[in-house]
Amino acid sequence: MNDSTISLPWLVIRQDDNGNRYRVGRYATRAEAQKIADSLDSRGHKQLYWVERIGQSQGQAQAQAQAQNGDGTLN
Repeated sequence: MNDSTISLPWLVIRQDDNGNRYRVGRYATRAEAQKIADSLDSRGHKQLYWVERIGQSQGQAQAQAQAQNGDGTLN
């Protein structure tokens, strides 16, 4: 298996104070992506981090991120 055949469907997205969004990384599992997002979020900066699957609409991803508690669990 090489890099071109590995599926990395989970993204960690960062949104800064100005509403600009950036992809932080791609991961094989949701759990792995969530661990990274939680680690970055715990640093206390004003940026918002969330996990979304490739192909998921931004609205779905934002609703999911807003519904999450600080520990990554859903409300």
